[in-house]
Amino acid sequence: MKTSRTMQVALVGECMLELQGQAFGAMQQSYGGDTLNTAVYLARCGAAAGVRSHYATALGDDSLSSGMLERWAAAGIETDLVRRIHGRMPGLYMIEVDAQGERRFNYWRDTSAAKALFDDGITALEQGLYRWDALYLSGISLAILPPGGRQRLLMLMQAMRERGAMVVFDNNYRPRLWQGVAEAQAAFLQAFELASIALVTADDHQTLFGLPTLEAGVAAAQALAPPELVIKRGKAATLVRAPDAIELGWQEATTEHVPKVVDTTAAGDSFAAGYLSRRLVGASALEAARFGNRLAARVIQHRGALIAPELMADLLAEQQAAAQ
Repeated sequence: MKTSRTMQVALVGECMLELQGQAFGAMQQSYGGDTLNTAVYLARCGAAAGVRSHYATALGDDSLSSGMLERWAAAGIETDLVRRIHGRMPGLYMIEVDAQGERRFNYWRDTSAAKALFDDGITALEQGLYRWDALYLSGISLAILPPGGRQRLLMLMQAMRERGAMVVFDNNYRPRLWQGVAEAQAAFLQAFELASIALVTADDHQTLFGLPTLEAGVAAAQALAPPELVIKRGKAATLVRAPDAIELGWQEATTEHVPKVVDTTAAGDSFAAGYLSRRLVGASALEAARFGNRLAARVIQHRGALIAPELMADLLAEQQAAAQ
């Protein structure tokens, strides 16, 4: 699983400002986003093997945007693909927690800078087409973009797939971000056609395509186009099919038992990072899925999307040993 060169991964999406607390009460400020979470965990897990995470998004020219950039860099993320747009700001969401611990999300993202990533001229992401060993995006990456920007991102997927790069699509589906289900279905099907690897959360696939059961969602996912497919089924074993083990058919990567789930935020995001960190350095898809499951199991035992590095120190030491 050793690699002799640096591997460059571009991750595309949106990171928003986060407020957590009670309305008109004390608020804790942070930031969050699905692909940003993946970028952070990939930066941690891939560092020893020379994997570099470059986050592609747009921010404003305000102090909050500058603060986010500083924190991303401190987390090990390369920020050379971030476009700064005069007069724009990051999106914002607020989490309210009731007496029973249930969370409610309120969003302000219609004028988010990230939506305008592809609005003006060629981006650094597109200019560096031949730099990237892998491109990673999610259903949310597609959802936040206007039609023209979405098409640019799909064209980038096609160009990278044609030159043999790893093109990874994670099917995070959030209905409220789409004008309608038909628009979402069309965009997802295009992305599946262009991806070399699809990470599919079965219940998201079931919801998007209006399938009656989770089993039907799994069956539909198994028929998707990407040559490498990973189907996540919650506590049930993860299903894996890869072109380098095609004779083995569908394999199962068991999930880890978690005695107490504290917070499922970023479970899928961390899985994606663990999976990619192993696949990029030559591990089998099955081994990569096992490591992704272990990382996700660790994350959901702690509060917050980004757990402290020391809480996954043993996993990082394992990565270090594999890279030597």
